[in-house]
Amino acid sequence: MSGNVQLLNDTLAAAKSEGRAALIAYLPAGFPTVTGGIEAVKAALDGGADVVEVGLPHSDPVLDGPVIQTADDIALRGGVRIADVMRTVREAHEATGKPILVMTYWNPIDRYGVERFTAELAGAGGAGCILPDLPVQESALWREHADKHGLATVFVVAPSSKDARLAEITAAGSGFVYAASLMGVTGTRESVGAQAEDLVRRTRATTDTPVCVGLGVSNAAQAAEVARFADGVIVGSAFVKRMLDAPDDAAGLEGVRALAADLAKGVRGQA
Repeated sequence: MSGNVQLLNDTLAAAKSEGRAALIAYLPAGFPTVTGGIEAVKAALDGGADVVEVGLPHSDPVLDGPVIQTADDIALRGGVRIADVMRTVREAHEATGKPILVMTYWNPIDRYGVERFTAELAGAGGAGCILPDLPVQESALWREHADKHGLATVFVVAPSSKDARLAEITAAGSGFVYAASLMGVTGTRESVGAQAEDLVRRTRATTDTPVCVGLGVSNAAQAAEVARFADGVIVGSAFVKRMLDAPDDAAGLEGVRALAADLAKGVRGQA
């Protein structure tokens, strides 16, 4: 079965044709439970997200700040497995018809098996993977199997990336380029900063692939700011925080849905 890279490409192109950035939400699988995590992904999509990244919880998430680490810890203590991540992708995609990616560090895929992982992700209707710690020069095996199964390979670029390195990364990736807005870990911040705009400009000079900005966006005003210069706005910690701060699961889901609706206005310049 082929994955949904084309659906991802079409979704990003449709947002561009509407004169706006796409809204990409991140939520970890298995948080607060596997079923609760699926409902959270669906709530983000129902609220207005165009795409969702489902996080594969990891005990040492080098890119993720304390909010997502807390959610990952809850998911891991709950016994979440890769099969639960695939279930999350499958059920969220079947319920919404929207593109779902997995964001994961390399070690779990390496241990699980690249062929097995890509085949199962495609079978679940997944659109691809974001791989923040897989070096491009070591990615040939992954990309071979991802391409075979119709999955996007999304790499992360940072403000420290030199122009030659950007060209190398964007030539190897597909779907979109994840531009980290600053050096550091995920989390909400007061401002996203000028570094992000410069990084998008430099990245676009190397590729026609959409460039989406993550790290630090938490409200509609920030989403509107980033949407001025990026093809997509990625929001993670703010969604997870709504769930962590909620008095119960139902309130958490409503918080996710409301934040997605607010951010969707932001990427449309209606904030």
